[in-house]
Amino acid sequence: MSKRIRIFTAEDVAAHSNTSSCWITRNGKVYDVTNFLPDHPGGDDLILKYAGNDVEAIMRDPLEHDHSDSAYDMLEECFIGRLGTSETIVSDDWVAEDNFEPNNTDLAADYEKNQFLDLRKPLFLQVWEANFTKSYYLLQVHQPRHTPESPRLFGPDILEMFTRTAWYVVPTIWLPIAGYLFARSLVQFTLGNNSLPLFSANPAAPLKLLMTVGIPVSSVLKTTLCFFFGNFVWTILEYIFHRFLFHIDAWLPDHPAALTLHFLMHGIHHYLPMDRLRLVMPPAMFTFLSFPMTQLAHALFPTAAANGIIAGAFAFYVLYDCMHYALHHTKLPAYIREMKKYHLAHHYKNFELGFGVTSKIWDYVFNTVLPM
Repeated sequence: MSKRIRIFTAEDVAAHSNTSSCWITRNGKVYDVTNFLPDHPGGDDLILKYAGNDVEAIMRDPLEHDHSDSAYDMLEECFIGRLGTSETIVSDDWVAEDNFEPNNTDLAADYEKNQFLDLRKPLFLQVWEANFTKSYYLLQVHQPRHTPESPRLFGPDILEMFTRTAWYVVPTIWLPIAGYLFARSLVQFTLGNNSLPLFSANPAAPLKLLMTVGIPVSSVLKTTLCFFFGNFVWTILEYIFHRFLFHIDAWLPDHPAALTLHFLMHGIHHYLPMDRLRLVMPPAMFTFLSFPMTQLAHALFPTAAANGIIAGAFAFYVLYDCMHYALHHTKLPAYIREMKKYHLAHHYKNFELGFGVTSKIWDYVFNTVLPM
């Protein structure tokens, strides 16, 4: 992969349009003619006039400047890559249908045309050893492809196992954790913030105390209020993660490591939006993302309140991930069916708007509502 011809976009070329860095294109090829500017027989002004643009027409125009065969040979010495082909799957004209089912991608034809990622092979190393620029990566990764089976991300099975997550894994793992934290909050509101040992010392302590200590209504009310506040907190975290972490496109460094991290976190979902095994977060990824948030909760609130808030956030996270899966694959009631159309429009109409999954509330607040 790393030895293949580097792939650029027209945007990449247009950024090199001055004497310090002058690129041009011809017949789909990209040339860096910066060092040739002083030696051009027609003067550097003529090249700079078309810097960052295609020169095929002007080089063939005898009225402007007649070029010999040797001129084209010299141009080939400046060759640095080629222009990539752009897919046009995402469109402002896309209309959501209740029974939306995309056609499968012709994998061989797609790779031959775009030279981006070969979905017949593991994807991780292809991105890590990428020969394409950030601009071409973003151009392609936001044009959805569809396969009947989940493409491999890694070659070794032991690594691949951690990248595929069935939807039911999320409630199986995180609802018990949310319930446990809710129980700790109840006991701590009743007996005091320091009434329980660390989980690692005695994990069963809150459950035993719940059965032996009377929990007053006031503690239930406090924990419940914290729980609902945690629900609310998750809705804003959902929006922030989606818009400012997963869609960090504009600030993404043009480096294979950055592109790979983006691809692992969210790019693969936009590239393969109907992949059933990559619609919910792998437990390891959510653990990584939630850790600083839970630490912040404990720094801002007393222990009892923090546990109640985290329990509410985790419960709403489960709702979010299960709903996200449903929005891609399940026949739904009226409200959720409308959110399904809204979220699919984020994938197939405009990925720079419509970041809400469970609701549109924060899209309205931050003016990122996607018109339907």
